[in-house]
Amino acid sequence: MTTETTTNRVVECDLLVAGGGAGGLSAAVTAAHRGLDVVVVEKASTLGGATAWSGGWLWAPLNPLSQADGIVEDLDGPRTYLKHALGENYDEPRVDAFLRNASKMVGFFQDRTSLQFVSGTWIADILGDLPGAGTGGRSVGPKPINARALRKEVRALVRRQLYETSFLGMGIMAGPDLQAFLHATSDVKSFFHAAWRVAFHVWDLVTRRTGMQLVNGPALIARLVKSADEAGVRLWPDSPVTQLDTDADGAVIGALVQHPSGPVTIRARRGVVLATGGFPHDVHRRAEFFPRTPTGREHWTLAPAETTGDGITVAERVGAALDTSLASPAAWCPVSLVKYRTGRVGTYPHIVDRGKPGLIAVAANGKRFVNEADGYYQFTTGMIEATPPGEPVQAWLICDHAFQRRYPFGMAKPFPIPAFPYLLNGYMKRGRTLGDLAVKCGIDPAGLERTVAEFNEHARAGDDPEFGRGRTPFNRGSGDKDHGPNPSLAPLEQGPFYAIRVLPGSFGTFYGLRADEHARVLRADGSVIPGLYAAGSDQANVMGGHYPSGGINIGPAMTFGYIAGNHAADAVDARVG
Repeated sequence: MTTETTTNRVVECDLLVAGGGAGGLSAAVTAAHRGLDVVVVEKASTLGGATAWSGGWLWAPLNPLSQADGIVEDLDGPRTYLKHALGENYDEPRVDAFLRNASKMVGFFQDRTSLQFVSGTWIADILGDLPGAGTGGRSVGPKPINARALRKEVRALVRRQLYETSFLGMGIMAGPDLQAFLHATSDVKSFFHAAWRVAFHVWDLVTRRTGMQLVNGPALIARLVKSADEAGVRLWPDSPVTQLDTDADGAVIGALVQHPSGPVTIRARRGVVLATGGFPHDVHRRAEFFPRTPTGREHWTLAPAETTGDGITVAERVGAALDTSLASPAAWCPVSLVKYRTGRVGTYPHIVDRGKPGLIAVAANGKRFVNEADGYYQFTTGMIEATPPGEPVQAWLICDHAFQRRYPFGMAKPFPIPAFPYLLNGYMKRGRTLGDLAVKCGIDPAGLERTVAEFNEHARAGDDPEFGRGRTPFNRGSGDKDHGPNPSLAPLEQGPFYAIRVLPGSFGTFYGLRADEHARVLRADGSVIPGLYAAGSDQANVMGGHYPSGGINIGPAMTFGYIAGNHAADAVDARVG
């Protein structure tokens, strides 16, 4: 049995993994395939963590799927790119470990487990003007899966799609799937694809009371959970780690876990992997480390509520060091807040809309402050830097009526889905003119009108002299390939006009436990804590707190989980041999 309950006070295993997200499950499945007895404990009642609410894409250069598609390169390309993108935060041993193992990790899961991938040949690196930037082929995403493929007991453990990034609870995958939905009213083939997807989703809602077509992060987690189940990994939900156990020499030999049946001591012969998701919901650490967040509550993360820094806290108690030298404490993303009639406030990540032609972002003075089609990290950093001290960090996305009816605009969906619910609840503002809209939003009317006039003059020609929008493959890929001359630029001309307020949010934290190239946790003096590994957001971000490409959270999380699982298994082999 994969899932279990226990009343034992002491449980033994080879490897204990704390956290059931991508990093933890990667370590667990890898170690189990190497012959280890593995237990995964998870604080939440479901597995997946922030990964389950993500797009599920991994940045994994030189991966075998892209090579099979004809995109062949050597390590010099991504290495050169990262050297320029990370600058003084470039950690050569760990970056090299990541680059040398990412493709092996993808190959292992693709060939030996139920985790199957699709190739992201069209996904370009974000900082396209840097040497070594890729124009595609460095990303893989999870192949969609029907939840019926999982045993019923295991299926219940998979965290489902974040509602705000779904359509009626149904996930839409980046790439051909998303493009079909965007063109459903203008292309017959796209219409039938979207209609088929929606029809089957509705059928599942009627017959199963939940969607069964899993894409994006839920598909990645479902496939990892299925792989863990098939490999005999024991999965314990509702079981947070509260303390690490060490021997007389300081080596980690297990942990105390609060299981639903009561406290359980787990003896782990080969050590513990911490992958509990970092500290995005730790208000005190946010106040200490996040910019412009004096109380810790001026931030809206997309991570689940359970990610309160448990792994980092228990590791610090046994001497581990928290690395705060990175360029940023968190993986920034602009978000908007959605108020529901139930009183719940949802958090929507603005990923899809910002790069489409016919939208701009402005500050309270009505001026643009960033290339809207650049990455979410770059957008949020620009928003923080553009806001004067003492003022709330916020901005507004502005579009015209033609844009709102053609493209997703935050939570509001394009034609034929009505937009009035989001006007009624105040999520989206509408003005007959730009001046009317500015007054409703608290934006300087003259500043907004002047900005739009100047933007439109150049956008009609497909040019953005102020920020260079559309100059990189990433910008153009974020736009509309059917729009020209610049797929990312169009004037805002047809009223009424619409606005959505965006705020600083994050996918999770970058600050994490200091670790070496084997994913082993380090003390402040650089010495290794034997038997203690970190993966995912519990490990200090290998990108040095930068965001050079989409998938740089999950790709390294799974790669260092894979490294940790193999390192623990090699230690067993060495002992036995």
